[in-house]
Amino acid sequence: MDQKHLRNLLEMIQSGQIDLDAAMNQLKKLPFEDLGYARIDNHRCVRTGVPEVIFCQGKTIEQIKGIVERISQNHANILATRAGREVFEAVREVSESCEYFEAARIVVIRPEPVEKVGNIVVVSAGTSDIPVAEEAAVTAEVMGNQVKRIYDVGVAGIHRLLNVCDDLFEANVAVVVAGMEGALASVVGGLVSCPVIGVPTSVGYGASFGGVAALLSMLNSCASGVSVVNIDNGFGAGYQAGLINKQVAKKVEPDKNETGASPRISIACRR
Repeated sequence: MDQKHLRNLLEMIQSGQIDLDAAMNQLKKLPFEDLGYARIDNHRCVRTGVPEVIFCQGKTIEQIKGIVERISQNHANILATRAGREVFEAVREVSESCEYFEAARIVVIRPEPVEKVGNIVVVSAGTSDIPVAEEAAVTAEVMGNQVKRIYDVGVAGIHRLLNVCDDLFEANVAVVVAGMEGALASVVGGLVSCPVIGVPTSVGYGASFGGVAALLSMLNSCASGVSVVNIDNGFGAGYQAGLINKQVAKKVEPDKNETGASPRISIACRR
């Protein structure tokens, strides 16, 4: 149950539209609901603003359907990550309102429009890194962040990256996705004044060790301001970038301006 539904429940009790016993029946499912194979965190949206995310890899189709059925009763914009098309087809049997982002391997259940704020740039070194980059981009967008994609600008052709420097300079956060030797995160980190989140991918030949080479390269970056998530963790990078971007994007003006108008929220993008 998210903040909106919890507030509605309290208002219904206050107005007499629902009695205490009925309300208690709903509240019994909080803060989590035990399905036997999963304990659904119904209060995560209240704490973090984002419903619990369903990591589909390793779960059976029936388990995924059961979790979706319960979460979708009270939440919207639910992310199901690492989801193949067979998962999408199964989810549609439970919730017809869902959208599949094939490149990102993400299903968004009960999608609803959200205002997108700020400016996140997602950069990929190569085309082979796009699935992980898309996981980051879609995650951030569903969380309500404005995202710009800059793909296939790796260090083997550095002029491609330098051609889009203006886009990098305007970002509040840069997510840099790279396999092979993972050098792109350091290069971007040396160009921008915003936080850089490096995402090593498992793309590469044998000596890349399934992404370990890129991971170690990013962890050892000499560029200041570079943090690193785990190998292929586009979701984690997109989520973290979203949290940072929203903090930057919140610029509250003084309580009263010279005309006496009420305070308002404006978007502050790095220039």
